[in-house]
Amino acid sequence: MAQISCKQQQFNAAMQRYTDLQRYQVFSTLVAVANLSLQCCLLFHAWRYSIGVVWQILAILVAFLVTDFINGLVHMFMDNNDRYESLAGPLIANFHLHHKTPQYKKRNLLAVYFTETGSKVWLVGYLAVACLSAVFFRLPPLALFVLAYVGILSSVAEVSHYLCHSSTSTVSRLLGTSGILLSKRHHARHHLQDNISYAFLNGVTDPLLNLIAARIYKGYKQTTDLHYATYTATETAVR
Repeated sequence: MAQISCKQQQFNAAMQRYTDLQRYQVFSTLVAVANLSLQCCLLFHAWRYSIGVVWQILAILVAFLVTDFINGLVHMFMDNNDRYESLAGPLIANFHLHHKTPQYKKRNLLAVYFTETGSKVWLVGYLAVACLSAVFFRLPPLALFVLAYVGILSSVAEVSHYLCHSSTSTVSRLLGTSGILLSKRHHARHHLQDNISYAFLNGVTDPLLNLIAARIYKGYKQTTDLHYATYTATETAVR
């Protein structure tokens, strides 16, 4: 209990820094701008090539699998991350608040795409390396399209996650039940159970992610989910 109490204090202090220091919100905005700019750059390089309908479909299917898996791994790492006293501590703490308040603010989907992309710091590095590779190396056109689609679908995954929690529209339900995006029933397991269902594009790679999670982590219900127990969210912190 002493360790949990210590982590709760660290969490509260990290959230205090997040709400008091505007630089964290500015940083998220800059990350979003960088990601969108690099996505456009990479897509521009890809669309100079014509690979035909069949190869385009293959590129999209591969990109869906890769995106679902990679974003699930990042989600897994973040949900089990408790380094609140690090430089990124306020961002980590703010990430955990989604388990405390699963419901999002109602926003236009384009605004969701932009705002939530601001939380994907890792995506800046991925897109930067992919863009540099496209400029300085002769990548196979199929690989270039896959790289571009993974970059874009990583932001679409945030929209998929948003729809799971904040939309009851017929279209979003159809996208979920068809397996194109994440279904509410599938994602509910992540919040109701422990250490499972980390994927949030469409959840197809969750069987593999669940095996990895079981080997690496003990789960979040008795760890990071307890760290925000004494915190009262402010308007700034609510997503």
